[in-house]
Amino acid sequence: MTSYPYDRAELRASLAQIEQRPGAPKPDPILVADNVVRRFGGMTAVDVDHVEVQRGAITALIGPNGAGKTTFFNLLTGFDKPTPATGRDKASWSFNGKSFTTTSATKVARSGMIRTFQLTKALTRMTVLENMLIGAANQPGENLFVGLVKPLWAKRERENVERAEELLKRFKLDAKRNDMAGGLSGGQKKLLEMARALMSNPSMIMLDEPMAGVNPALTQSLLEHIEQLRDDGTTVLFVEHDMHMVRHISDWVVVMAQGRIIAEGLPEDVMTSPAVIDAYLGAHHDQDLGDVINTQMMRAIEDEIKEEAR
Repeated sequence: MTSYPYDRAELRASLAQIEQRPGAPKPDPILVADNVVRRFGGMTAVDVDHVEVQRGAITALIGPNGAGKTTFFNLLTGFDKPTPATGRDKASWSFNGKSFTTTSATKVARSGMIRTFQLTKALTRMTVLENMLIGAANQPGENLFVGLVKPLWAKRERENVERAEELLKRFKLDAKRNDMAGGLSGGQKKLLEMARALMSNPSMIMLDEPMAGVNPALTQSLLEHIEQLRDDGTTVLFVEHDMHMVRHISDWVVVMAQGRIIAEGLPEDVMTSPAVIDAYLGAHHDQDLGDVINTQMMRAIEDEIKEEAR
């Protein structure tokens, strides 16, 4: 097993040796999922035969809207349950070698796999510091004996505050520590959610569209924080629609379409894959995926401007 944190060049060299296909085995997977299916009525939202996430890497999970990415996140983290299998092997997934198939979201988080959401979950009527503290592991109030013995809970509470203030400083939110979280900007709430996720020292963090709704002024800061997570040895799996961001920070890319994993590979190879571009648009095989999606976004913005002008 490779020692962590990784050297980026060593990591990329290792990943370059992997066969670029759906379900490709990884040198040291931290997360392995098999036969994961989720249906809603007659619609199949997720149908993943096999996928592995490399330990210590930044892996992007991309795909068109409705591909099943967030539903897959929900299943892996215990926020949803798979549909019972019929005529196939039962769904299973493991984290750090431990089965998580029937594990609750609370136990998943306590085991070191933390996730964020598309819409930030900051508690708006609590201060920034209070929001951080609820993310700490081993809260004094979770144990009756510890809660009754002040020297024990006072020490732990002090350690949690110190950890929270350290992270707030790292994410440049220390000046907001006593402000109500509801007063933060969208980008600051994203930073707060990421910082809070680190309060429990996770082995892996799953980010669901971390750049959605973020002011461009904070985009670079978020990118740097995500890269720093990887450099510190934390595995990152994230969903994102900004293909230039995916290309910039990802070590590996997994592509979903219609609930299935249709491609895996290095960012530079996936971005020019005809199969992947076809999944997004059904054509334009001669174009770069990032350019295709950015063109779509610009057209949507232009349509909104025209609509407002009428």
